[in-house]
Amino acid sequence: MRPRPAVLAGLCLAGAAGPVSTAAAEQSHLVIVVGLGGEQKYSDAFHQMAVSMVGAAEKKLGLAVGNIVYLGEKTADPALPVYGGRATRESVHDALAGVARRAAPGDLVFVLLIGHGSAQTGESRFNLAGPDMSAADFVPLLEALAAQAVVFVNAASASGDFAAALVGPGRTIVTATKSALERNQTVFAKHFVEAFTGEGADADKDQRVSLLEAFAYARREVERFYEKDRRLLTEHAVLADGADGAVARTVFLGSGGEGGEGRAGADTGDPALATLFQQRRDVERKLDALRAGKATTAPAEYEKRLESLLLDLALKDEAIRKRSAARTR
Repeated sequence: MRPRPAVLAGLCLAGAAGPVSTAAAEQSHLVIVVGLGGEQKYSDAFHQMAVSMVGAAEKKLGLAVGNIVYLGEKTADPALPVYGGRATRESVHDALAGVARRAAPGDLVFVLLIGHGSAQTGESRFNLAGPDMSAADFVPLLEALAAQAVVFVNAASASGDFAAALVGPGRTIVTATKSALERNQTVFAKHFVEAFTGEGADADKDQRVSLLEAFAYARREVERFYEKDRRLLTEHAVLADGADGAVARTVFLGSGGEGGEGRAGADTGDPALATLFQQRRDVERKLDALRAGKATTAPAEYEKRLESLLLDLALKDEAIRKRSAARTR
């Protein structure tokens, strides 16, 4: 059976996601890097976004304090135990190398860059104190995380070239722009952080926010921002991984995807809804198993089974949304 057009539309968005999955992840690790603000208003805004993300990671998502690192413009910040000092090429290298040593196989490593970007000598760069960092600078740092699931988000302007340069097995790459040519200051970071700190991104109402939900929410709010100001949209966010499947909907930062996975739907007081959540998790696990065996599965059989599972996942999401909506009437 072929998916209906409406279902296929949803699968196409989900299909942009990567092979990252936290279904079996033990812990999440968050590294936030805030670059040079240039002006005080930007420095303050970037810092506030980072602080909000740290707060959500600790209090809402259940990350251990030792699994969070924040590098910013200040040399020190005694009020923030997770603050690791000024963001430079060297400190970013040290922070990610430290995570690579601490993280266990299967853990999720979530890297978030907030700040300004630029395009120099034909490539995107993230602006830091001292030498800026290009995508090429991050390649060896991410290669050291080959045993972990990696989400890398560059929310800066002119960030688009990072997607193609960093995409690889086990990674999902998000950029605020589609190319290095979109150089105007972006608002994607603000709304991406809001997806985790607020309540508006949980589209399927399962009490947790997936990477796909956060991305879709931020992209939608960016469009609304430009429409409200009657401005031409100058940033087009990208989510890429170079693989197929709806995995981004199964990636969750912190206990929303780990300890919270078994609880999602369990506290609703609705046995039918809890059953639907469990059925969806079962489909997600089947998708993970299918992808793990892709190399040994005949291409035609792989595509057939993948299509069937993606359709089943979309139908489960649709049923959850309908059941949740009916309970709130």
